[in-house]
Amino acid sequence: MEKIALVTGSSRGIGRAVAAQLARDGWAVCINYRVRQDCAEDLAARLAAQGCRCMVRQADVSDRAQVNDMVHALEDTFGPASLLVNNAGVAGQALFQDITDELWHRYFSVNVDGAFHAIQAVLPPMLHAHEGCIVNISSIWGQRGASCEVTYSATKAALIGLTRSLAAELAPTHIRVNCVAPGVIRTDMLDALPPEVLPQLAQETPWSRLGTPEDVARAVAFLAGDQADFITGQVLTVDGGFIL
Repeated sequence: MEKIALVTGSSRGIGRAVAAQLARDGWAVCINYRVRQDCAEDLAARLAAQGCRCMVRQADVSDRAQVNDMVHALEDTFGPASLLVNNAGVAGQALFQDITDELWHRYFSVNVDGAFHAIQAVLPPMLHAHEGCIVNISSIWGQRGASCEVTYSATKAALIGLTRSLAAELAPTHIRVNCVAPGVIRTDMLDALPPEVLPQLAQETPWSRLGTPEDVARAVAFLAGDQADFITGQVLTVDGGFIL
């Protein structure tokens, strides 16, 4: 299969860095966004100016029909995806007793159902070719849990379970499924935290700094590359030693 990648939620933050890294590594990349068309098109223009192949497509990953339409558009433009990076997600903080049904279901519909929809959409050509790669973006909070982030942590733990189970199921067809678990990464998701919290988080990290989206992007690129050909069902933690 050709090097064709779909990166969900790639207009900003970690997804943007992943899409840029893959494009510069020679992948044709579909940049997915839900509402920030301006950010997605800006990234596409920057990458095109560097000679990279990319396209932009709007889709809410919680909507199966929109995901299917996006995958069909990718196939029409570049061909079937040989790499899927499930990055799209929502996050936030709330006391457990304040979590509403709406919030709970919204987090699962994006973070978990979104991965489910995208995998099922790209999988048939991978199964036919007996090759392909899926990388799910989880979180250290899916490994350890986090106070006041029960919903988010539960969805990210579900992605780890999905990764390990699907890797076992797809191994006979040589489709690799892995997971990256970022630690505290400096994206706009941290803007909701009080300013004094960020230096504290950096101090709690043995590497003595917050992570960057590029740190995560390099991990994804590694798992997507030929050098990781014998790696499947694994969770690669990118956290500067935060949860050691």
